[in-house]
Amino acid sequence: MTEDTGIATDEHDAEAEREISWRAQSIGLAAVDTADAELLHSWRSDPAATYEIGIWPRPLTALRERIERNTDDDSRDDFLVLLPDGTPVGYAALTNQSMVNGTAEAELMLAPEHRGSGHGTDTLDALVDLAFGELPMYRVTAETHTGNTSALAVLAKSGFVREGTSRSACLHRGRRHDLAVFSLLRPEWEALKRPRAWDA
Repeated sequence: MTEDTGIATDEHDAEAEREISWRAQSIGLAAVDTADAELLHSWRSDPAATYEIGIWPRPLTALRERIERNTDDDSRDDFLVLLPDGTPVGYAALTNQSMVNGTAEAELMLAPEHRGSGHGTDTLDALVDLAFGELPMYRVTAETHTGNTSALAVLAKSGFVREGTSRSACLHRGRRHDLAVFSLLRPEWEALKRPRAWDA
């Protein structure tokens, strides 16, 4: 006899609870909804996230309003990162999409308790597979603090090439920080020897 906890017990149940927009090897991407605002707010308020990502925690109401605005913005796609059992582990987005130039920017933030588990690489891989496999992108860029060693490792593992450094581009706690600038081009993505998201 099992207790009904209301929590999805298998992948099929998880999909029934939340529609998966894009699937990868170990994670799924579901479109961000205003109901996710409180969860995203808690992740953005984490001290490590504010330092490493260079974000300033905003009020919950402001974040909810931003999610509502972003829903109507055709130049971006925002996703909640979910494990097969439906557990949310992070946030990912393709922003500043230009269909004319074939360019976009990748964003990624993991929940504190799910960092270091390989979900960052899986998520970034899924995001670039979406950009190059379903969208007409030729170039995807990403930025992070030069001291954010975990993000630097994830970007490199996903095939991104470091182009350079934006010096003193970010202010945090009264100090200027450099940003590492990365990019991944379509031919580089095509040359990657790994399963694509649609092979999951």
